[in-house]
Amino acid sequence: MNVPQQFPFARQSAGTAPARRPGSIRRTTSIDSDWPDGFGQPWEMKGRARDLLTPAQGDPVVLAAGSMDIRTSPIREILEISAIPDHPRLAEMVGVRAGGASRHALAATLGDMRGTPIFQLLDDFAGASLVAGWNWSLWIDNWRERIRGNVQQTSVRKGQMVNICTGFTEGASSLTDDGSPDHINQSSTEVGPLANPDDPAGWHAMPDQAGRPQARRARRIDIWRAEGVLKVDAGFQDSGPNPQGTRTAIHEYRVYAEVDEDSETLVSLQALPLILPYRECPGASIKAARMIGQPVGAFREAVLDTLAGPLGCTHLNDVLRALADVPVLARMLPKRHN
Repeated sequence: MNVPQQFPFARQSAGTAPARRPGSIRRTTSIDSDWPDGFGQPWEMKGRARDLLTPAQGDPVVLAAGSMDIRTSPIREILEISAIPDHPRLAEMVGVRAGGASRHALAATLGDMRGTPIFQLLDDFAGASLVAGWNWSLWIDNWRERIRGNVQQTSVRKGQMVNICTGFTEGASSLTDDGSPDHINQSSTEVGPLANPDDPAGWHAMPDQAGRPQARRARRIDIWRAEGVLKVDAGFQDSGPNPQGTRTAIHEYRVYAEVDEDSETLVSLQALPLILPYRECPGASIKAARMIGQPVGAFREAVLDTLAGPLGCTHLNDVLRALADVPVLARMLPKRHN
């Protein structure tokens, strides 16, 4: 697998998205969170997604697009939800709480939308809502007291996070003496824009975020054929504006993978940790290799089984789970000419 040699060290962003390759499909998704009534109140999550084919010749073609709007409670329950395209059972998601419950409800209620960009957005509600409130730490002075109360309110473990992932392994620097997460001393990094100025069509349109606490979970998946396999280049970032007028990220990964197109199994994987909050977090990227040999289409469930607890990273797991749609996207690639 050919990985660019100029790849940056950890705690440094990968920067703008690479230019689209001829003969490729790019899926981009974003979920923006905003708190019009302030921290600790219900908030709004607006998701946008697009699948874009870049043919070998000619103009790019939008294959699919979608959007969602969710109003969620402080304990991450869906209060209101709408989506484009709509689904006759979408309203059944109201009252569902983010996490395992939302993923199970999504599969049971809207499983016929698997593979679509709107399903990816809805699946990402769990992870995006989990981390969204972090951005407030950049904006308010009494963040320590405010976040402790919020964690107690929103966590099914009442703030106990021990062994839920690699970063929160027992004894890790991420944990306080009582086993709750140390939100104050986590690391973050200033980042630039995701859109490549030399490839303005490379991302779907995203609203400007500035001047107030907001959050954005952005995801990109490129797939193309080369060297007899499907090549995958995926980027992921959790970020938001800061009071200095720039942006700060708390999570960023870059993942390179190869998938056997006939069997749809993962044949190689390199997960590169770029920006993560604690020194233990990058260890999850090594364990991700356990997914090699498994069918990619089953990743939404298989990743959670294989990389459970301290074996995985909540956010890297989400990156890998999103690869479940690679076989669906690959079927829309132009046919190979022998």
